[in-house]
Amino acid sequence: MFNLVKQKNVIATLILTILLSACGANATPDPSIATAVAQTVAAQNVSAATDTPLPAPTIQVTQGPLQFIPTLTPLVPMASATLPKSTAAVKTECGKASMVSETVPDGAIYAPKTSFTKTWEIKNESSCTWDTTYKIIFYDGEIMGGGYYYNLPQIVPPGATFPLSLVLKSPEADGTYTSKWMLQTPEGANFGVGEYNAPFYAQIVVNSSTKPQYSIISVDYNVVRDPPTGCPANTRYTVYATLTSDGPIEITLQWLQGSGTPETELLRPPVVLKFTKAESQTVSHDAVLHLGATPGNQRWKAIVITDPYYKEFSHINYKYDCGDY
Repeated sequence: MFNLVKQKNVIATLILTILLSACGANATPDPSIATAVAQTVAAQNVSAATDTPLPAPTIQVTQGPLQFIPTLTPLVPMASATLPKSTAAVKTECGKASMVSETVPDGAIYAPKTSFTKTWEIKNESSCTWDTTYKIIFYDGEIMGGGYYYNLPQIVPPGATFPLSLVLKSPEADGTYTSKWMLQTPEGANFGVGEYNAPFYAQIVVNSSTKPQYSIISVDYNVVRDPPTGCPANTRYTVYATLTSDGPIEITLQWLQGSGTPETELLRPPVVLKFTKAESQTVSHDAVLHLGATPGNQRWKAIVITDPYYKEFSHINYKYDCGDY
């Protein structure tokens, strides 16, 4: 458009020059002619500006691919975005659970970058049915190669228990690590187990030594009385001891017992236990007490490891009394 206007201005100038030349070099130009020429040029300029339409603006519409949120599948790690660590009170009756049992004891020893499966047996203590829209979420600590959240792998009716298993991996550096997890309702409320909604967790020790020194890390006792109440002449007390190891080890143990006096007795025969991994095993010992001159006499039993090292564990008390121990 600019070139067209320029060309018309040049033509008008030439016309004016010819007219002036025709009047003679000394002639005074006629103002009316100059005015007419100027008006002609102006009209041409306006015509050039209005007759040529401006190109319409181009609007580019970009149609990108539709974004879908992937469907969560049972026990498959999703996007690694850290979830909020809210422990706000769960405002729904659905967020109630308890811990029944678990595998991989706290303090289990693993070599670096070793995969293991941690299983918690959890009970639905609510009046709601948990479906697969409920989630298992990483809450705190070391994620140990897991996903940040998973779908609940099955439907859990009220009062039912289910095994919740995660495949984890020990970190590369030596040390003690804890990986904490919680459950989450479809509304996004986090809840754990027990009265205080505590996270359930895996706690392991990473040891890069080629020959770690495995050991028995805990002993838990339980006493069962038969009959449970009353004062019969003979009452059987069975003491159960659950030993937990932090790795594969073979041990020899004996029961140590006492009866409220300085004297103790190491009971025979010795018992050999073989642990193939970090796990728990239970042994028991019976004692039959007779009603004598001193009912209520205090008794106790304890576990003593004699091989491959010597260690005495704390003891549990029981006594012959009418239904009490």
